[in-house]
Amino acid sequence: MSILRNFAVLEGCDGSGTTTQLTLLSRRFARGGLLPDGKFYATAEPTKGPVGKLIRHVLRGGDSLAPETIARLFAADRAEHLYGSGGIVRRCAILGELVVSDRYSLSSLVYQAVDCGEELPRILNELFPLPELLIYLDIDTETAIRRIAGRPERELFEYREFQEKARDNYKKLLPVWEKNGVTVAILDGARFPEDIAEEVWSAVKEMPILKGTV
Repeated sequence: MSILRNFAVLEGCDGSGTTTQLTLLSRRFARGGLLPDGKFYATAEPTKGPVGKLIRHVLRGGDSLAPETIARLFAADRAEHLYGSGGIVRRCAILGELVVSDRYSLSSLVYQAVDCGEELPRILNELFPLPELLIYLDIDTETAIRRIAGRPERELFEYREFQEKARDNYKKLLPVWEKNGVTVAILDGARFPEDIAEEVWSAVKEMPILKGTV
């Protein structure tokens, strides 16, 4: 697998705070002085594209699909996210932007493996490039479930047994990604968001695109 430079990913079980951390990181860049204007791009999976919208509809209980179908939808959404108009690959490799995504292919390897086994997610995602940096927010299942319980909507994977299996899968796969050349930062996702944000920034600012600018 190739490494896509200038690409970082936030990962973690539901309730770990990946979306919050991407928001805080985006605010830091919006204050200016870290990169030229327009050189930072925040994104997320599932995307806001047509396939991503379908996935979100399914996750919220709108339709019932086979786990294998859901795995293929995630891969299709990711392919468009990477290679479609204004996609991640163009932004990172051609335009020289720093792209940070809330979730990426590791989520598929972790989540889809619970319901449809490891082989299909591996096959569907094995040709996608790896990020330069992976920030994993680790959180115990009890804390995660308490956080999820406060949400107005619950999604398909947001129950205790599934989250326990997902956390185990993350712990198994993180060393594999590190062995394949990804810089992996494991942070305690149970702490105050502002404290975690400082550690997220400490990891991000070490990326070559930011060397000499901070």
